[in-house]
Amino acid sequence: MEERRPETVIDFWFGELKPAQWFRKDAGLDGEIARRFEALLTAAGRGELWQWRASALGRLAEVIVLDQFPRHIHRGSPLAFAWDPLALVLAQEAVAHQADRLLDVAWRAFLFMPYMHSESLVIHEEALRLFAQPGLEENLRHEQRHRDVLKRFGRYPHRNAQLGRDSTPAERAFLDRPGSTF
Repeated sequence: MEERRPETVIDFWFGELKPAQWFRKDAGLDGEIARRFEALLTAAGRGELWQWRASALGRLAEVIVLDQFPRHIHRGSPLAFAWDPLALVLAQEAVAHQADRLLDVAWRAFLFMPYMHSESLVIHEEALRLFAQPGLEENLRHEQRHRDVLKRFGRYPHRNAQLGRDSTPAERAFLDRPGSTF
């Protein structure tokens, strides 16, 4: 397991990885993240990293651990989304304490990502405001797309199979279209 320091997460996510790797399916990378950070994800899920919240960088690192790492470690499993509520609450707390303003704009997007991952339209109203900041234009386009899917279906249809939810005929038709998943 990696050291329990927020800098370890930040250095890995923004230093070792290239942006193209953040959202791409890659079994090798998923395995590396699991090997290096699965124990840290467990610790974060237990609330054991609370000291990290003393700094904006630490808050960001904890959110990345809870929001991004599960999507790699548990790809294809309901556990990929298991820490989303905790990540969202911690992101909301960070924004309330204005920690986002202390981060580089490119890094700020990952502090806001739990808002985008939420299946609540109420949360997406705030997400639209957060992603409307200069320098986050591409993220705003993705947020608008996420929100539009939620407005149409009330949930993310591409999660249905993983979460054991039945898809409606409209959702199945949507999922059959190229580019329907995020």
